[in-house]
Amino acid sequence: MFTKVLIAEDMDDINTGVLTALSQLEIATIDQTQYCDDADLKAKKARKDKKPYELLITDLSFAEDHRKQKLASGEDLLKKLKKDQPNLKVIVYSVEDKLQRIRRLYNMHGIDAYVCKGRKSLQELKKAIKIVYKGEKYLSAKAKNALSNKSDMEIDDYDIGLLKLLSKGMSQDEISANLKGRSISPNSLSSIEKRLSKLKIYFKANNAIHLIANAKDLGLI
Repeated sequence: MFTKVLIAEDMDDINTGVLTALSQLEIATIDQTQYCDDADLKAKKARKDKKPYELLITDLSFAEDHRKQKLASGEDLLKKLKKDQPNLKVIVYSVEDKLQRIRRLYNMHGIDAYVCKGRKSLQELKKAIKIVYKGEKYLSAKAKNALSNKSDMEIDDYDIGLLKLLSKGMSQDEISANLKGRSISPNSLSSIEKRLSKLKIYFKANNAIHLIANAKDLGLI
């Protein structure tokens, strides 16, 4: 089993629950932090002392307060720590269940497990830790579709392009003209309307502004 684990989580009650769950696995050293910058400093010191962490468990969202942070999110943190320590195992423990973001975390940032917070999720977290320790990957049931080729909807470069044009304040007519001018298909007004409607459903957005905000939050544009 892992002997040294770092937890990055800003909610006290969740932090306590995760600590309890890990203690049941008889992990020797468990350190906690509520700020990503502090987690980075702890990891840096551990490497300097030649006693690096073996596993990072992190949330994705951290509430802003009076302290200005260089690393504003769990994604920023895990990217930084994986760069500094490529063999570090990473488990994301989050309420976020958007498939595109989970897919990016796996494919681009090499996380080892994704556990969705919810009922009995601490038991699931313990299961994930055991699986990751064996060198295997783990995905919560809610997140499994992220790596499936049969997901209800795949976000591709075309969709990202639409979102970028929409974020520039372009109307659907202007987007259509822009795509036609660059010989990108489909470019008809009806096809753009349908695609944007599907994207709103996928990102759980109420309108175009909400859609762009959600896409930006996920780092897609």
